[in-house]
Amino acid sequence: MNINKQGIRVLGIAESFRKEKTKSILSGIVMRKDLIIDGIIFGNATIGGDDATQNIITMYKNLQRNDISFLLLNGLIISMYNIVDGKTIYENTGIPVIAITFKNSQGIGNSIKKHFPANYNNKLEKLKKLGKRNLVLLKTDKFLWIRIWGIKLEDATKLLNSFLIQGSIPEPIKLAKLISHAYLNTVYD
Repeated sequence: MNINKQGIRVLGIAESFRKEKTKSILSGIVMRKDLIIDGIIFGNATIGGDDATQNIITMYKNLQRNDISFLLLNGLIISMYNIVDGKTIYENTGIPVIAITFKNSQGIGNSIKKHFPANYNNKLEKLKKLGKRNLVLLKTDKFLWIRIWGIKLEDATKLLNSFLIQGSIPEPIKLAKLISHAYLNTVYD
């Protein structure tokens, strides 16, 4: 995959949720490398559930597009510990996956045990399988922590920079977060 190609498109996915609801809102934005929006899709994930990975795969497949080169995810632990498996997404879609976070946490194992006392082992195992995060420096002199599947770290950093205008949030993620939040407020207000 040539990440320098001008026609590259990414699918950026972000969420918004409320603890008291049963479902979160997932928004997917297809964006070209020249920052033109080329598609939008919606999905959901169960708050505290285990369906986020499959729902993201379904969102990608429902777009019915073969021109998306990368999946960009705003985190892997969404919707109150609904853990997203980036490797499974990569294996099911055939396109590289980059998951971003904005800080290096000390872990959430104790929180998972507290919220899921009867079945926390399954979630802890999924958490362990996510692998290590890599710290990358962006062209804006900001840092991101990323996990990657199907792409080299250097190429992932270049790709993130090509979808970055300012700060540390790539444009597809920034827009997906805004849309998810607006949609959530429309649905639940």
